[in-house]
Formats: sequence, C-alpha cells, structure tokens
Amino acid sequence: MLAGSFSARAYSFFDTLLWIACLNVLWILFTLLGLGVLGAGPATAAAQILVRRRVRGEAAPLLKSFTREYFANFVGANALALPVMAVAVALAMNWNYSSGARGLMSQLVAAGTFVAAIFLAGVVCYLFPMYARYELPLGQYLMICSRFAVRHLAGTVILLFITAAAVYASRALPGLIPFFSIGAWLYVTGWLCDRFFAANDESVAALAALQEAADGDAHPAVALPSQQGAPVG
Repeated sequence: MLAGSFSARAYSFFDTLLWIACLNVLWILFTLLGLGVLGAGPATAAAQILVRRRVRGEAAPLLKSFTREYFANFVGANALALPVMAVAVALAMNWNYSSGARGLMSQLVAAGTFVAAIFLAGVVCYLFPMYARYELPLGQYLMICSRFAVRHLAGTVILLFITAAAVYASRALPGLIPFFSIGAWLYVTGWLCDRFFAANDESVAALAALQEAADGDAHPAVALPSQQGAPVG
C-alpha cells in the first residue's frame, strides 16, 4: 500500500511538472501571438483560469482550453493588464531618473517609487487569480485586489517572496525560463490565491452569520463579490 501510495504521488508530481512545462510554453507562444504587449494579459488570464480548474480537479485538454480562454478573455484581460503595464513603465522610468540623481528629494522619490513598485507587484499577484475566480466589473478588480493585498499582508508577503524567488532562479538559470519559470510562478501563485480567497470567503460568511445573530457591524475581512457559480457572503 505504501509503495502504491508513493507511486501515485510520484506520478502526480511528475504529471504536474509536465503540465506546468506545457503551460509555460503556451503562455510564451500566446504572448508572442499578441505581440507581447497585447498577448501577456490574455495569456495570463487563460493560464490562471486553467490553474484554478486543475486545482479543483477538473481535467481538460490543455491546448484547446488555453486557446478558448485566451480568445474569450482577450478584451477583458487586456483592459486589466494594459493599465498595470503603463503604471509599471512609469514607475521604472521614474526610478531610473530619481535613483541616479543626487539630493535628498531625489532619493525620497526613488524610495517612494520602490515602495510603490513592491505594492504594485503584490496587487498583480492577486489580479488574474481573482479574475479567474470572481465575476466583477472590470473597474473593480484593481481596487479590490489592492484592498485584499493590504488586509492580507501575510499572504501578500508570501506571494512577493515566491515572485522574487522565481525572478532570482530565472536570472541564475536562464534555461528555466522557456520551460518552467513562468508556468511554475503562475501555478504556485494561482494555487495559493485560490486558497486565500476561499479562506476569505469562509471568514466573510462566518462573520455575516455572527453579524446577523448579534446585529453587529464589524467587518474585518474583504468581502469579495460573487464567485463564478456560487454566492459569497
């Protein structure tokens, strides 16, 4: 029984590695299909939708599903991704200018830019996993992700650590990028975010029940709107 259990776990592990590698390749190909700027958002959205389905145990042909979700979410995903890209470019340009300048004011601006970039990275970690899980007006995703990132600092720190580790590993071993780096980051962050959101939904539902019973008004959790196919308290 132990041998059988080990074999099953080993098979599941290597099957997941292969799935991640295929996801990585598809993300790169479909990002290039959209000429980079217009392809990264839809490719990330498609990847996170498929990550969530896999986490939930739903099996589907990867290429066919990725293609369908990529084109189905092309407009919506770009509406989320392009403003984030614009802000990231603005922060990078501001950092390059202020960090190289002398003077206290320039250094303060550089420090503020760095903090803003870290915060943006934390928000982006939640953005497409939230898009994959919840049906919201497009204008609300960034706002709710920002609130969630602040109110769940421990989870945000974990996601930022994973992002930094992925960047470090990719710089140390560039050969990982075409096969694992992006897919592994998408899979791990998507898996974690799905659990963070599920825990938050349970907290909101439990708090709503307590409020209804006690007629209180405290609400420390972030109330996320309706999830695809299920209401959230």
